[in-house]
Amino acid sequence: MGNRVTREDFEWVYTEQPHTQRRKEILAKYPEIKTLMGPDPHLKWIVSGMVFMQLLACYLVKDLSWKWIFFWAYAFGGCINHSLTLAIHDISHNVAFGNKQARWNRWFAVFANLPIGIPYSASFKKYHIDHHRYLGGDSLDVDIPTDFEGWFFCTPLRKLLWLFLQPLFYSLRPLYVNPKAITRMEILNALVQFSIDLIIYYLWGLKPVIYLIAGTILCLGFHPISGHFIAEHYMFLKGYETYSYYGPLNWLTFNVGYHMEHHDFPSIPGCRLPMVKKIAAEYYDNLPHHQSWIRVLWDFVFDDTLGPYSRVKRLCKLAKES
Repeated sequence: MGNRVTREDFEWVYTEQPHTQRRKEILAKYPEIKTLMGPDPHLKWIVSGMVFMQLLACYLVKDLSWKWIFFWAYAFGGCINHSLTLAIHDISHNVAFGNKQARWNRWFAVFANLPIGIPYSASFKKYHIDHHRYLGGDSLDVDIPTDFEGWFFCTPLRKLLWLFLQPLFYSLRPLYVNPKAITRMEILNALVQFSIDLIIYYLWGLKPVIYLIAGTILCLGFHPISGHFIAEHYMFLKGYETYSYYGPLNWLTFNVGYHMEHHDFPSIPGCRLPMVKKIAAEYYDNLPHHQSWIRVLWDFVFDDTLGPYSRVKRLCKLAKES
């Protein structure tokens, strides 16, 4: 089903990531962008509504047949859970309660994690910092696929399988590429999560628990929303390592599509990233961007020049911890 992709290694570069310099230039020209930094006062209410919506769904699906459990998990619950993972992404940047309330942000991320069914938020926070600090960094940015992934998932059929298995690779890759000691917050995250899973099982049986976990796995795998995983940093054009998407699915994903803007200004919440693009339009309008996450997935699978190797890699020095 197609030929092996022509790329046989990552795109190695020997320059710093572009976001650092662009951030300096934009702030020098438009210092008012600093006023966009800080917490999003609406985020906690939106996320809380999504969590309680999923708890209500658990009650509503408890007597459904298994085929309808999986249908609603993919068509509805998984979309909410995927959206919650992106809320957790925003919360990891302290935009729910601000930098001065870091602990509140950590615990609110644990709360947002509850419908996902699997402990995720604390581990994500631990590694996501490195993704921003060492974008493309060899053995530091665990968002980069392994050499095995690049070598093996190189035909349309294998790349399609890789997209289905994305949740597995995203969860296991850090343990292989850049293992870190388990933190106290990760243990607490797991204890809270599994306690809620058990309470749901005790109240309404196994089907609601499967509904939550299956929705997470299915919608973080091969699903239109999952196009953002590929769209963000896979090199569709040589020389460009980060791409934005300005389409309607941003309404469901806390504007994660504004990804160039996010990496330029990670402390600005997703709800205000369109304002960054509007203020500094000349810095973004002429950069390549995606029109459709579904088209991204299609091109990734069927374009022989695209695959897990289509990533920029660089050698990074470890920053000194303050």
